[in-house]
Amino acid sequence: MRNVTVAHSPDADDIFMYYAIKFGWVDLKDVNFDNIALDIETLNQEALKNIYDITAISFGLYPKIRDEYALLRTAVSFGEGYGPKVIKLKDKKLKRNFKVALSGEHTTNALLFKIAYPEARILYKNFLEIEGAVLSGEVDAGVLIHESILSFDDKLEVERELWDIWKELCKEDLPLPLGGMGIRRSIPLNQAIDYERVLTKAVKVAHTHQNLLSKMLLSRNLIRVDGTTLEKYLGLYANDKSITMDDTQYNAIDKLFELGYDNGFYDTKLEVRDFLIPTQYEKLRNS
Repeated sequence: MRNVTVAHSPDADDIFMYYAIKFGWVDLKDVNFDNIALDIETLNQEALKNIYDITAISFGLYPKIRDEYALLRTAVSFGEGYGPKVIKLKDKKLKRNFKVALSGEHTTNALLFKIAYPEARILYKNFLEIEGAVLSGEVDAGVLIHESILSFDDKLEVERELWDIWKELCKEDLPLPLGGMGIRRSIPLNQAIDYERVLTKAVKVAHTHQNLLSKMLLSRNLIRVDGTTLEKYLGLYANDKSITMDDTQYNAIDKLFELGYDNGFYDTKLEVRDFLIPTQYEKLRNS
């Protein structure tokens, strides 16, 4: 039995997209997928060290790990009219060099925030601690991600949507690329193709059986939110467009990489299609 580590975040969309495998609805002969749940910035940091075979990552990180990881086409999260939120205390005026809490140095929201607010003083915190840091006055503002965007303290208000920042920087009608999955290049290509196929099937099966899977996750206390919030959140980040990326999503990631390069965050400008698993290899091998 071949053991393959799959690392994902503990937020609702990642758990939802993976657990069709965990519950045995989807499998691969002679392969055991061993899952690890860690917050997204820890996953980004571990990806820099090439720790896990398959791992969730922020798209904003990918150019820095391109030599070690290829990108999967599945289990992706994009925002369309929504995304992370910059929040602050109501009626608080933010100075140009305001202090802000972000969920991690390598997250996509951090990349866009730094481009939009180059003078802000940044403090990195676990995403679950950001709301409290703003309420306590430890920071002037914070960027909420994951389920936190759906509900936060009444003392807080949205200063700016990351979606609006994205639209201003992007200047095109493209979705906001947030997170995806990377797979280690050291894995033999025929195996990598099989892993992508089974993970894609898992995301598709999860989406098709959303009500049943959601009930199972809730009954086992595997999700931090209630059923109503879970349904709303999955509609945002684990929907039919999470199953397999399309050309519009590829173009959006390319635009993100272009923005990062133009603003000095990457050493080269990438085109995402060059960093996907070359599935045509399978047809060539069998021809």
